[in-house]
Amino acid sequence: MELKAAQVVFLCFLCGLKADPEDGGGGWSLPSDFSLQDEGVCNIDVLDRSQISYQEFIQRYAYSRPVVLRGFTDNTKFRLLCSKSTLLEEFGSRTVKLSTANTFSYRKVDVSFQQYVDVLLRPQAADTLGSETLYFFGDNNFTEWQSLFDQYESPPFVLPNTSGAFSFGIAGAGTGVPFHWHGPGYSEVVYGRKRWFLYPPDKEPHFHPNRTTLSWVTETYPNLPEEEAPLECTIRPGEVLYFPDRWWHATLNLDTSVFISTFLG
Repeated sequence: MELKAAQVVFLCFLCGLKADPEDGGGGWSLPSDFSLQDEGVCNIDVLDRSQISYQEFIQRYAYSRPVVLRGFTDNTKFRLLCSKSTLLEEFGSRTVKLSTANTFSYRKVDVSFQQYVDVLLRPQAADTLGSETLYFFGDNNFTEWQSLFDQYESPPFVLPNTSGAFSFGIAGAGTGVPFHWHGPGYSEVVYGRKRWFLYPPDKEPHFHPNRTTLSWVTETYPNLPEEEAPLECTIRPGEVLYFPDRWWHATLNLDTSVFISTFLG
């Protein structure tokens, strides 16, 4: 695969985002922020509520391939509650558990949510190792965050004999989790944009377990032969990605992003 102009542009960063909370960023887009330009292609089906029934979802996607869903829920209230000012007022003094952003995530660090936002929530450089990146996602104390989760309307298409468990996260531009797999679930972007890369269970991607998704995108992705190209799509606020059981996936936050996943088990 040749290095395309759009992929070269990906290496560039944009700065000067407005700090106005009315810009649709919930106050998470700061003047010092950076934003990754290249959203990549989207070769995953994107469907509105009127385009698919629950039966069609089960038959076409639930056990075989990912899909992006739009307009299935209205999380306007939840989104307002996830603005920077509101979350800091409600949860700033609470302790959150951070994980290193590598495939094995051995290291865990406890900090206050206020400290994470003020000190650690920042853009990531391409040469930063996963073991050096502290990522806030999952490990949520459900009791402490229940008042927020109670306002979230999860996607309506639940797999038979499963129930949903929430994981909530906030991360800076350039961060993300490298390739890994687990059970099926949904991921919704509340603020920002999140780029996803996916491979079926029988097609393990080539990656270094301690290199970040950003380094994989800038170094490995442009040189992949066509037969090794991933399924991919950039998810924007209000969109939900469904990923089936045991599918390999990696994520890259293109902006400072707020997101929530519903794991089905």
